[in-house]
Amino acid sequence: MDFLIVLASWFIFHLFFTETINMHLRHLGVDFVTGGVVISAYWVVVFVVSGLYKKLYLVSRLDEFFKVLKSTIIGALILYFLWDFGENASFTVDRSIIFFYWMFVFSITALNRFIIRTVQRVYAQHGKGLHRTIIIGTGYNAKVAYDDLMRNKTLGMEVLGYIQVNGKLVDPESGILEEEVIGHLENITEIIEDRQIQDVLVAVEPDRKEDLIDVISKVDHPDVTLKLLPDFYQLVSGLNKTNQIFGMPLIEISPEPMPLWEQGVKRLIDVVFSLLVLTMTLPFLGIIALLIKLDSPGAIIYKQKRVGRGSRPFTIYKFRTMYEGAESETGPTWATENDPRVTKTGYWLRKMRLDEIPQLWNVLRGSMSLVGPRPERPHFVDQFKIQIPLYTRRLRVRPGITGWAQVKWKYDSSLDDVKEKTKYDLFYVENTSLKMDLKILIITLITMVKGKGQ
Repeated sequence: MDFLIVLASWFIFHLFFTETINMHLRHLGVDFVTGGVVISAYWVVVFVVSGLYKKLYLVSRLDEFFKVLKSTIIGALILYFLWDFGENASFTVDRSIIFFYWMFVFSITALNRFIIRTVQRVYAQHGKGLHRTIIIGTGYNAKVAYDDLMRNKTLGMEVLGYIQVNGKLVDPESGILEEEVIGHLENITEIIEDRQIQDVLVAVEPDRKEDLIDVISKVDHPDVTLKLLPDFYQLVSGLNKTNQIFGMPLIEISPEPMPLWEQGVKRLIDVVFSLLVLTMTLPFLGIIALLIKLDSPGAIIYKQKRVGRGSRPFTIYKFRTMYEGAESETGPTWATENDPRVTKTGYWLRKMRLDEIPQLWNVLRGSMSLVGPRPERPHFVDQFKIQIPLYTRRLRVRPGITGWAQVKWKYDSSLDDVKEKTKYDLFYVENTSLKMDLKILIITLITMVKGKGQ
């Protein structure tokens, strides 16, 4: 709709400034229709970068107005400075029509979105198009939240029932009926999938704050929005974003911080960088392979199962730095300082992190990224899910060759190290951005040059 609306504004704008527009189109060597398609595509790109498509469900019409205003001003300013002035055109006229064009684009886009949001609101008031929601909790707070949602359909949630937490029975004074309780927190994954849940609202009692971490750990589905009543803001202040939906304040846990366009750029960087490095270092990789083979018998490339995004397993590739069969008797164990299992060549490869280069093949295939939490073996992931609260939230993003935890913390040698690194991983997941990725890559490069790897 945005594309068609902006294209329509181009036609309308052309009616008022036919001579000036045609002159510039001739100067650029394009016809009227092609110019309209290109400029409309430009505006869609501006809207994507500005975040106009990040939240599409029941956005406040006033909030939508200001988002459109900001986006169109940014787009108009870019055109203002990049406008190709014709040789015979008046400087004043050329610049002034940008202002009028902005008015066309802004007015018609804002009107379009106002109409769409109004239709959405009317549908929601009639109980249509609501998100399938469950409430975690069976006490007074849960009942109050349910009543608010039922009174205000424009909140956009259709409550299917309540979820018990830690075996706590329904409070008889809350007004919740036994048949309205549809399951237990232990079965939350099955309930979400079977009932196609879209929103989960946490409304446990104030005296049950210790249940919150357990709830957040178990409700870890990428397609489900997790919201809290504001009582627990301080408890999870590092993991949230506060929203007010038509008057009801809610805290959204772990929103998607990286816009769609940044995700696309991140993936593009992954692919281009991996191809360049693998191509440029191909002769050097042959030398490394020869040194590994001469140093100790065994395979040159070490392959191992790891857990990736969304808990999906994949095979990771690295240059072998340990003796063949190093864990055949001990089973999976942590690396240690001056690890006797590491070969002489492997020691230097680890120091300069050159053993990681074959993982660029994983990056090309999309199972990994340049930056992200380190992928762990299934054996350890199964343990950490039980021992470390919120550990599975690090599986929301692609694992990386390097990451915030790697540059800020040493190699894992104990469960305490894993717990510390998990804090850094969670910080990265909740604050990921292209700027942060660039910072991590620079620190990693410095580490490689100084040979401080382990």
